[in-house]
This record gives sequence, structure tokens and C-alpha cells, in this order.
Amino acid sequence: MSEKKMGLLESKFADFIWNNEPIASGQLVKMAEKELSWKSTTSYTVLKRLCERRIFQNQGGTVTSLISRDEFYALQSERFVEETFDGSLPAFLAAFGSKKKMSDVEIEDLKKIIDGFRR
Repeated sequence: MSEKKMGLLESKFADFIWNNEPIASGQLVKMAEKELSWKSTTSYTVLKRLCERRIFQNQGGTVTSLISRDEFYALQSERFVEETFDGSLPAFLAAFGSKKKMSDVEIEDLKKIIDGFRR
């Protein structure tokens, strides 16, 4: 199975699908032409790649997702932490917090998330 990842423009294209699914492939191509200035061949090539990665499917000219946006980005986040910080979420947060100071609200939100993992 192909790795589930996307570049920046692929992500924008994927957002069109997630925001409008189910969507006719022709409508998707028109949207990409208008928003990204892509030719139809580019859109169909990118769609084919994303379908090969099992993120989307195109059946009978209708495009739908095989995984949700939240699932996709959760996988990306998990992969990033695994590859960059040896899977250590505390190491990631320490590195993140060393450059970006968090507000009290953000810190409280993180505490709530962590507390939710305990249950």
C-alpha cells in the first residue's frame, strides 16, 4: 500500500474533496482550475495519485474519501513525532514550546487533552 502523505498543493486539492464530498470528478476539476489554475490533466493526475494512496476513491465519476481529514492529519502527526522525536510526544512538546510560547488558555487546553487520555 502506498504511503499516505501529501504535498501542499495536493493538500489543497484534498480539501476540495473533503469539503464537498461526494463530488463529481468533473466538478472537482473545475474547482481546481478556478482555485489552483490547474489544467484538467493535472487535476486527474493528482486525483489518481491520491486514489492510489488509498486516501480517496473515484467510482463512477464520483469522488469520496476513504479516510477523513482528521484521520489523515492524525496519521501525519503520529508519523512526524515517530520519525523526528523517536515517538516521544513529551520531546516534541518540549521542542515546540521552546520556540513558541503558549498562552495560559493553550496550556489549559493541552492539560484537558492530556486528562482525556487518562480516561
